[in-house]
Amino acid sequence: MDNGKQMTAIARPRLSVVLPNYNHAVHLPNWFKAVLEQSVQPFEIIVIDDASTDNSMEIIQDFARKNPSIRVYRNEKNQGVGYGVNRGLALAAGDYIYFSASDDEVLPGFFEKSLDVLARHPEAALSCTVSEWHDVPTGLRWHMAAGFAEKSSYFSPEQMVRMARQGKLFIVTQSSIMKREPLVAVGGFIPELKWHCDWFAAYVTGFRHGICYVPEVLSLVNIHPKSLYKAGHQKPEHEQVLRKLLDLLNSKECADVAPRIRESGVLSLFAMPMLRLLMSCAEYRRFLTPRLLLKTLRRVGELQAKRLMPTWLARWSVAIFYRARTP
Repeated sequence: MDNGKQMTAIARPRLSVVLPNYNHAVHLPNWFKAVLEQSVQPFEIIVIDDASTDNSMEIIQDFARKNPSIRVYRNEKNQGVGYGVNRGLALAAGDYIYFSASDDEVLPGFFEKSLDVLARHPEAALSCTVSEWHDVPTGLRWHMAAGFAEKSSYFSPEQMVRMARQGKLFIVTQSSIMKREPLVAVGGFIPELKWHCDWFAAYVTGFRHGICYVPEVLSLVNIHPKSLYKAGHQKPEHEQVLRKLLDLLNSKECADVAPRIRESGVLSLFAMPMLRLLMSCAEYRRFLTPRLLLKTLRRVGELQAKRLMPTWLARWSVAIFYRARTP
């Protein structure tokens, strides 16, 4: 863990911010305001507009005229979020990259505190913070990744395994600033993994190089009914995506991190769809452990409870179990 010493002559690394956007004009002013009011400014802000049909480009170009750090690129046709983040990764010149969504928000101090701990621990693949998640339709709010540590810290891959086994590891990709080199080495955001491409990138690089953590709520994630977080898990090709994820973990390129992922039990995040694959396919059974089984059953219980509980009871439950702040 971090020894808590203050930064002296350590220079902060350069940060690139990448924003893929499609028809999110309504969210863009708040997004730019939150980023441009950060105490430490990014080296560059790369906006990839995915052929929006609303007035997104008008808003983006207005901010770009006033801020020379903003670079704007527009896809000739709609390519999807995965294409946008990978294009941004290829264009980025910073040492570290923050990939954002226009309907999410960064809170004051996010860049400064994340870059400070990364500067002290350049071996880390990323730094993440506590994040407040807001389910827009129900109004539920809860904190993700709370309780890792009491101060800004670095965790080695071995420490990450121990934390995961204790149920204390969750990398919030929406509040993660990622080191460019390890991310490129893992293949960036692999298109075939679709809505799980960020999970794969964060956990594989994390279990390879370790991660940093800032124990403060420094980002806000808004979950809408049509967001990838919800829609992805409901699509028919979900099993195909999980198979691709397991095939990659079984490949020689992941031979160094596969044992750590197995021992950690982090695949339990994918609940019953993942458990069914592990139990039915011999080539994946190396990842099936008693710990993963127990964690999966607990995960299934949590998901079912959220679906079946009345709203008032769900609010109380997340307040207890996720340290939520409810209105």
